[in-house]
Amino acid sequence: MPVRNYKTNRAARKNMSVIDRRDLSAGKPHRSLVVGRKRLNGRGSQGIITVRHRGGGAKRLWRVVDFRQDKKDIPAKVEKIEYDPNRSAFLALLLYRDGERRYVVSWEGAREGDEIVVSDKAPEKPGNRMALKAITPGTAVFNVELKPGRGGQILRAAGASAVLMDVKGGHAQLKMPSGEIRLIAREAYATIGEASNADAWLERAGSAGRMRRRGRRPQVRGKAMNPVDHPHGGGEGAQPIGLKHPKTLWGKPALGVKTRRKGKYSDSMILKRRTKKKRR
Repeated sequence: MPVRNYKTNRAARKNMSVIDRRDLSAGKPHRSLVVGRKRLNGRGSQGIITVRHRGGGAKRLWRVVDFRQDKKDIPAKVEKIEYDPNRSAFLALLLYRDGERRYVVSWEGAREGDEIVVSDKAPEKPGNRMALKAITPGTAVFNVELKPGRGGQILRAAGASAVLMDVKGGHAQLKMPSGEIRLIAREAYATIGEASNADAWLERAGSAGRMRRRGRRPQVRGKAMNPVDHPHGGGEGAQPIGLKHPKTLWGKPALGVKTRRKGKYSDSMILKRRTKKKRR
């Protein structure tokens, strides 16, 4: 999808850009595939804020997306390509031959009228879904299962895809976008191609009001607070943080610190760690 850039004609629209969605299907989502969504606003199970700067925003309906796609060997036709306010990738409304409709994460290049199928004997074209053991090495895949039958859990964001490196023994080797090479069971299913809306990262909000409509509240710098409110607070004028390294509001190390738990159960499934990027 192309990106439309707005002119900076006022302070509330600085470098604003939007994804051009004129080619998508207009109208309301399929009625039987939407449910009401309860907003948590960054609060955990105890009702306290665990993620700051969340709240408000426009109301949304939650689209019921089929990540498992367990209707095997039944061809389906793409009826619509729709925008989903709850994720960065677009959705494809599939109409199966038995009359059932389901939403799936759309792939790059999807068009109305395309036919797809979930089968190990299907041709390797974008949109078809098959087990990793049946896919040719070097193929790009997305919406990949971590465990067979559980449904796609990774590589579902806009433009996401991984490269199938090889299939040996009981596992397939996937090269992730970060450079990490990970082992996944060969019976796990994946969709051929890459997730739609690959240009989503080029979109710029351009105004504070647009972020509020997305449910993002203002973020105040820690160094602008008082010492009682943040580890970076205090001092006269524009003071540095005054600490050996950045810390979170709760005093834990931040920015560049590894947060993955040591001895995690899935460590044995990682052949190569992701490459460490140098901070500018």
